[in-house]
Amino acid sequence: MDIKYIHEPTDLQCGQAVLAMVLGKTPEYICSLLGNDRETDLKEMKQTFRAHGVWISDERKQAESKEDLPPLALLSLETPRCWHWSLYCEGTFYDPEHGVMEDFPQSARKYFWELRPQKQK
Repeated sequence: MDIKYIHEPTDLQCGQAVLAMVLGKTPEYICSLLGNDRETDLKEMKQTFRAHGVWISDERKQAESKEDLPPLALLSLETPRCWHWSLYCEGTFYDPEHGVMEDFPQSARKYFWELRPQKQK
């Protein structure tokens, strides 16, 4: 999957940035769609992915390293500052706050949900 990196517009829009990267939209579109320009919760993330044809697993799993991750994953990370949404795709981390990285941003706990984009017809 081809991901175009999006930096979070504000410190509270990591979820909107992740949704925008996966769905090929803008964070502003996602904020408008959700009616929310602040923190997103898991329910909003799942509903938005599913409404746009992206499969997301029901089960949250813990990761110790990137080898534990599927090809595409929504990440929930306990960073030094807060809980934070991030994205992993095929060996690369697309973090709305920290940029494009080869490994997890600094985080004490790492959880993920597998994502699968809708197959192109």
